[in-house]
Amino acid sequence: MTKRFTFAGHMPAMLLCASAMASPAQAATPAAAAVAPAAPAASSAPAAPAACKGTIYMTFDTGSQSQAQLIADVLNKRRVKATFFLANEKTTRGDYSLDPSWAPYWKARVAEGHAFGTHTFDHVYWKKDLANGLIQVKPQFGKDGGKLASFTDKQFCEELRRVDTRFQELTGRKLDPFWRAPGGYTSPRTLAAGSACGYQHAGWAPAGYSGDELPSDKYPNAMLLKKALANLRSGDIFIAHMGIWSRKEPWAPANLDALISGLQDKGFCFATLRAHPDYAQKKGQP
Repeated sequence: MTKRFTFAGHMPAMLLCASAMASPAQAATPAAAAVAPAAPAASSAPAAPAACKGTIYMTFDTGSQSQAQLIADVLNKRRVKATFFLANEKTTRGDYSLDPSWAPYWKARVAEGHAFGTHTFDHVYWKKDLANGLIQVKPQFGKDGGKLASFTDKQFCEELRRVDTRFQELTGRKLDPFWRAPGGYTSPRTLAAGSACGYQHAGWAPAGYSGDELPSDKYPNAMLLKKALANLRSGDIFIAHMGIWSRKEPWAPANLDALISGLQDKGFCFATLRAHPDYAQKKGQP
């Protein structure tokens, strides 16, 4: 099967491998200590650059959630607003990332001013557009986890909206009008279906691939950090996960604070996708 990747405004994910380090995002798979969601500790944060030399857009996809609190703490420490893409994924706590048990965590992030998009409720991978007009997909979680299914455009839209509905139940707030495909796998049909129900797909820049899903023996954190600091440019969207089951040396504890502080030292500021020219919201949206 030929896999197809489409990222609005960015290099297709299939080309990321060729750019020294990136590869299409793969599904998360288990291991790492759980981190209970709680309000981040107060800390004195360094001042943002007086004049921004450029803007980086930090984004995080749900995963094992082992790094969830650390990510929140670092963002608060560095006064950085990010965009989170949410799916109902199994966590290292034994629950799921959109269970009621995660409501305090997500409410705290809402209060801090972050942005939020849908990552499909059951972390649904696109497989192919079928000749009969249906979309072949493979959910990772839920009652049909691991099984191939065929969705209509309406069913695909409903999968995106399920996250919005649950997020409102947990936080009282609607999602922002963005979605991100698990693994970055998209097609003309999935992009059109998302757009038709009000969500614009948001990919990432080639330099913005954190590499946190790659094997840590071949791609150690120091290598990934050096590459990101050297290659990120103004306007780039950066992607990392809130915990990856398979990576033995987790990316975030070693790299997140160092990456943000290093970019701030270069004069970069940070913003959510609400401020990105390709994804800026329309008037009247939250």
